[in-house]
Amino acid sequence: MVVATLSEVKALLGEPRFNWSDSTPWVEMERELGIEFPADFREIVNAYGSIQINGQLYLEHPAGHLLHSLGETIRGNLEMWREEDMAEFLPSPAGANPGELMPVASATTGEWVFLRVPDGPSSPWRVLVQELDSPAWTLHEMTFSEWLLAYLRGEDVTVCSRNFAPDRPFYEPLS
Repeated sequence: MVVATLSEVKALLGEPRFNWSDSTPWVEMERELGIEFPADFREIVNAYGSIQINGQLYLEHPAGHLLHSLGETIRGNLEMWREEDMAEFLPSPAGANPGELMPVASATTGEWVFLRVPDGPSSPWRVLVQELDSPAWTLHEMTFSEWLLAYLRGEDVTVCSRNFAPDRPFYEPLS
């Protein structure tokens, strides 16, 4: 499977307006969490910043303000997903260790998007989507960029955009 590129995402979503280049917020957040996020995830988030895609999917940047800061959101979500009554909805624990799930995005339609931490350095990152209105979850054997590209194309990757963007994908900065 070929890794999707930022240019493919731009072709569907439109030109990014954020274009962040300072790695300091990522380095600080990754040091605190004990994880290094995959390059494709960082590249997309650095290009677009904290946005809502198709009025449905939320992506946040670590340099965002308190309401839309990836680091703040992840800390709160890790706490929530580690609670006993929430942990049972996931196939493995929320966290930064190999095989664990790092919550990185959510949708207005009740889905949570996780990056599955690889089991080893040569293993790929994968995307897991949990549907909060049911105990169901789906592991997508694709990178974040591949998953996002499929979402933007209107493919059913657990979070489905067809009803939210019938003409073409769009995004709005989170303020």
